[in-house]
Amino acid sequence: MKALFVIPALLVVLSGYAQEQDSVKVYKKRVLESAEIDILTSYYSQDGDNAAVSGGIGTEKLTDMAPSIIVSIPLNDDDVLTVDAGISAYSSASSSNVNPFDRDDADEFQASSGASSSDVWFNVTGSYSHSSDDRNSIWSAKASVASEYDYLSIGFGGSYAKLFNEKNTEVSITGNVYLDTWNAIYPIELRPFSPDGNGINNSLFTQNTITGNVNYSPSFTRFDSEGRNSYSLGFGFSQIINKNMQGSLALDLVRQQGLLSTPFQRVYFSDVADSFIEGFHLADDVERLPDTRFKLAIGGRLNYYINQMFVVRTYYRYYSDDWGIRSTTASVELPVKISDKFTLYPSYRYYSQTAADYFAPYDQHLSTDEYYTSDYDLSKFNASQYGLGVSYTDIFTGIHIGKLGMKSIDLRYLMYKRDSGLTASMISVGFKFVLD
Repeated sequence: MKALFVIPALLVVLSGYAQEQDSVKVYKKRVLESAEIDILTSYYSQDGDNAAVSGGIGTEKLTDMAPSIIVSIPLNDDDVLTVDAGISAYSSASSSNVNPFDRDDADEFQASSGASSSDVWFNVTGSYSHSSDDRNSIWSAKASVASEYDYLSIGFGGSYAKLFNEKNTEVSITGNVYLDTWNAIYPIELRPFSPDGNGINNSLFTQNTITGNVNYSPSFTRFDSEGRNSYSLGFGFSQIINKNMQGSLALDLVRQQGLLSTPFQRVYFSDVADSFIEGFHLADDVERLPDTRFKLAIGGRLNYYINQMFVVRTYYRYYSDDWGIRSTTASVELPVKISDKFTLYPSYRYYSQTAADYFAPYDQHLSTDEYYTSDYDLSKFNASQYGLGVSYTDIFTGIHIGKLGMKSIDLRYLMYKRDSGLTASMISVGFKFVLD
């Protein structure tokens, strides 16, 4: 009789436990409640007088329009699929001078009308993330493809994050691989001197007058390989220190190998007599850099909540690589909540770097050097960036466009200036929608 009583009682207890477990599974909070769509666009403009295409002198004028759309779709309670597609359409007075002789008066400070004066870059990235039932473990995987007129890039990677201490502590690891293939484009005047060219007998020289050193005969060879592989590994640590303060640390390691030079960037040698056509200095060679590069960066963030109106966000990063560049970055952002829905966020960023071992300004390299570049991105410089943004947030999505509820709008303006003379500005706007 006791056995007959205990067995049904045990079944009731097990049934109740199973129902409790099922209830937890049914009612656990979804990682993403509904599909979200981000529509972003930006306009970028820059100017300067140190174009790498013409060996460190000439116009750096460039404009770029970059719209993109990001769609995040919850597949179930735990899994999210995200697709990010973007286009970057630029017009560059600098890169147009890959061939400066398609106009009447070739000049480093004027744009030509060549095919390289503009281009469109495409990118599509798909990622998948999974969160554990207790939301303390998150892993993700992604793949991407990007294409431009002179290269194709295929990438893939993944990450894993673990939360501890009642989600007050997080550690993460991220890895990515990018496999790039160049379609090398060389300065127009160097192409005839490749092994299959006709040298000084090319129509460029027979139909134009060479001044200065009329015996123009550069020692030029094309790159043997047009592939480039990049491998990155990142480690992260984040900690909620107290109710007002949160900090994080990050370590990033990157190794690149393959064609790390830009084939259409000219270099001039001080020990070689100068040759000109229509005042444009004919290249002695193209940029040549080592086929390997190792980069290391370590940085940290510290955010402090002052009160309901003010938050301070700070960031610092130190960077080093085996090309001789050392840099520091420091930034601060001060979001100011001016109402329940509007936040103003001014920001400032300072950047400083040393020059690469292989950099020299226009016409200062020697022909005996093994590696050389006059790209001012690899020079010594200091830069400041000032920003001002405003955001509108409505968690109740009061504004609707069809079945899409508008969750937020962000508008930001950035102004950038280097002590080398380069100036740039960018305005961007982003809209976040939630699918009802």
